Amino acid sequence: MTDSKYFTTTKKGEIFELKAELNSDKKEKKKEAVKKVIASMTVGKDVSALFPDVVNCMQTDNLELKKLVYLYLMNYAKSQPDMAIMAVNTFVKDCEDPNPLIRALAVRTMGCIRVDKITEYLCEPLRKCLKDEDPYVRKTAAVCVAKLHDINAQLVEDQGFLDTLKDLISDSNPMVVANAVAALSEIAESHPGSALLGLNPQSVNKLLTALNECTEWGQIFILDCLASYTPKDDREAQSICERVTPRLSHANSAVVLSAVKVLMKFTEMLSKDLDYYGTLLKKLAPPLVTLLSAEPELQYVALRNINLIVQKRPEILKHEMKVFFVKYNDPIYVKLEKLDIMIRLASQANIAQVLAELKEYATEVDVDFVRKAVRAIGRCAIKVEQSAERCVSTLLDLIQTKVNYVVQEAIVVIKDIFRKYPNKYESVIATLCENLDSLDEPEARAAMIWIVGEYAERIDNADELLESFLEGFHDESTQVQLQLLTAIVKLFLKKPTETQELVQQVLSLATQDSDNPDLRDRGYIYWRLLSTDPVAAKEVVLAEKPLISEETDLIEPTLLDELICHIGTLASVYHKPPSAFVEGGRGAVHKSLPPRTASSESTESPETAPAGAPPGEQPDVIPAQGDLLGDLLNLDLGPPVSGPPLATSSVQMGAVDLLGGGLDSLIGDNNFGAPPAAAVPARLGAPISSGLSDLFDLTSGVGTLSGSYVAPKAVWLPAMKAKGLEISGTFTRQVGSISMDLQLTNKALQAMTDFAIQFNRNSFGLAPAAPLQVHAPLSPNQTVEISLPLNTVGSVMKMEPLNNLQVAVKNNIDVFYFSTLYPLHVLFVEDGKMDRQMFLATWKDIPNENEAQFQIRDCPLSAEAVSSKLQNSNIFTIAKRTVEGQDMLYQSLKLTNSIWVLAELRIQPGNPSFTLSLKCRAPEVSQHVYQAYEIILKN
Repeated sequence: MTDSKYFTTTKKGEIFELKAELNSDKKEKKKEAVKKVIASMTVGKDVSALFPDVVNCMQTDNLELKKLVYLYLMNYAKSQPDMAIMAVNTFVKDCEDPNPLIRALAVRTMGCIRVDKITEYLCEPLRKCLKDEDPYVRKTAAVCVAKLHDINAQLVEDQGFLDTLKDLISDSNPMVVANAVAALSEIAESHPGSALLGLNPQSVNKLLTALNECTEWGQIFILDCLASYTPKDDREAQSICERVTPRLSHANSAVVLSAVKVLMKFTEMLSKDLDYYGTLLKKLAPPLVTLLSAEPELQYVALRNINLIVQKRPEILKHEMKVFFVKYNDPIYVKLEKLDIMIRLASQANIAQVLAELKEYATEVDVDFVRKAVRAIGRCAIKVEQSAERCVSTLLDLIQTKVNYVVQEAIVVIKDIFRKYPNKYESVIATLCENLDSLDEPEARAAMIWIVGEYAERIDNADELLESFLEGFHDESTQVQLQLLTAIVKLFLKKPTETQELVQQVLSLATQDSDNPDLRDRGYIYWRLLSTDPVAAKEVVLAEKPLISEETDLIEPTLLDELICHIGTLASVYHKPPSAFVEGGRGAVHKSLPPRTASSESTESPETAPAGAPPGEQPDVIPAQGDLLGDLLNLDLGPPVSGPPLATSSVQMGAVDLLGGGLDSLIGDNNFGAPPAAAVPARLGAPISSGLSDLFDLTSGVGTLSGSYVAPKAVWLPAMKAKGLEISGTFTRQVGSISMDLQLTNKALQAMTDFAIQFNRNSFGLAPAAPLQVHAPLSPNQTVEISLPLNTVGSVMKMEPLNNLQVAVKNNIDVFYFSTLYPLHVLFVEDGKMDRQMFLATWKDIPNENEAQFQIRDCPLSAEAVSSKLQNSNIFTIAKRTVEGQDMLYQSLKLTNSIWVLAELRIQPGNPSFTLSLKCRAPEVSQHVYQAYEIILKN
């Protein structure tokens, strides 16, 4: 008879009867009673009142009965801690039982009883079991240490159990090794930063030996542990890879993915020139393909992991495109994932095959899948330039089907194709315009409006098309309203005479009749631009746009590296780091790939080169040479990447009413009204010298004590070139000291720490006078402002151009290089005023061929204003005289390296152009001194 009878009793006074049966002398009756108790406990009845009676049944040789009593004990020990102590003696006794199964059962149950009072009594039995002669008992005891550590970490450390666990890694039995590794990994996860596993080549060797003999779950524990080890060089990495590779043919998919994780991590250290590197990549493909023949749920997990692998190393699966073709009976989640990987693997070699397949998908019945397929065709066009024409004609064929959602998706992707290949496929615009009336989704409507606005000059009835959208302006989504506003302004700038009413209408709808702050702001900006400076408006709105990059949905490199370290876990399915979905300390451990060894070049294939950069072409960052942390000063670094603008042109605002008129140059009549007065902030009506000076004075608030001009901060290192770190900055000079004012922004998904900075040798010996102090970790999306004091006692080497400064910034992620130009006036010292006699003698002494003449244009300042402005930046006027109506200023300045520069500045009152003559014993400085004059006088 089955055990189901224990669940079908309807007796009253059941607890009382069970009590009597539990205390019976007959062994069989006792066993039956315990089974009934366990049955009641399983269905949720409270049988805790029987605790003492059940515990009495522990004194038995019957293994089955003992298991049942231990099961009861685990369940009720927490609610009856005082009673549970009664069982301690039995545990201690059972841990010395001759039967290893009973010893293991006792130690396993001890680990599951989560009662503080009991734990200290269990230490002795546990210590004996960890050294037990039977491997089954030892492997159970190893797991018990991890459970005990979870209850009372301090106790486990004091009792020395962690050291015993570490010794078990050298055990002769592979299952004991696997469980010891699992226990240590579990403890290490809850204590990040503790080097519990402390792997070294010897212990790794033992793990690899155990790997071949233990069960599949043991193999997973060992592989996951190996993945956290960093080999000392590429030879050791290769040796580990060779011994892990056989796991790729395991029947358990979890073992395969864990092996893939180890190999993906260690290939990072192998040189691409090695024959083994190519062989290993070839071996990785078949197991990944085999995973796709499993059931759909496993396929999905495999595909999510493959998606990461393809982004990191597309060459692994580049010849396996066919296995990602969708089958008719695949569930939708598998279909969409396969489609994503197909696009990532698309290349010139297989594009014809991919397009034929995608066209087929676009005629399926599943709407979500069809949409994604149409979008995929557009992504292929953007990714593989040679296929763009074929993709566009495929999209046109699909538009001809007149299936509403297909047409809408096609228009959205054609917009992106126009952005990637401007002036190439505009012949299709007519076909798109025919389908205008059928568009009902915001994204498709916005895309169509963008196309009409961007190519308004080629569409005869562009104004009518945009006007048709204006009729229901308030019913449109924000996305469409914003796009419509921009498109009509573009149209107006291209055809001003015909569309004046239309632009007035849209501006008043956006500013007066709309509650959306984004729409109102954009409306006011366009209105002010158009009414103030139509030429500037044209330059801003119709500016040349950068081409879009090939793959916009790639995972950010630092996150991708972290996810590669989590292959085969939930993180690889969610495509999020564990810290994003695991609460507590466990998700906080950030993993990263090992640094490449000196022998291995960049292990990225041409296909994973930065988006938009042709294969083999370096991005605009100074390349690392050899060891990234090598001596920066020995690098032969390239030309500057960026620098502060030498002269910022400002719109001449003074004479123009910001919100009225001003459009005469564009449309010849002045009835373009200003925005309604009520909606305009009162401040803007104030004279330019008050309110707007705050708006346009970029340097207000810098607070330099000497009044020296400070350029606005420029982006020196964009986030996309520095794994999420963006650095902006400028240079200042305040009462004799030079500073580099930096703004660090973390646009990555992980915190940044351990910042340091170093300069290459430069023309004036500029060097940091103190370390780069970032006191707390820089969290994601956080910005910090730092003023780095500089001195001029560093190593000197003449740079080209002279004011080029090459900088390396290090953090916990990598070392990043950039180069910038510093304005020379930060090197003008405070004691640069020369004596008059000395000035005359020096001027005569410097040979005439060292004299350089420059014109400073558009500078309507008087001689007094010029003199005081220059003095604030340590250019001193020694004498002034007037000759034939011209003011002549004689000036001197001294650089930090004691080079004197003498100047004669000729100013004709009423003429905004000055003539500057410079004399210096080092004539190469003159050009940069002139640029400093320009910057100071024009700002």
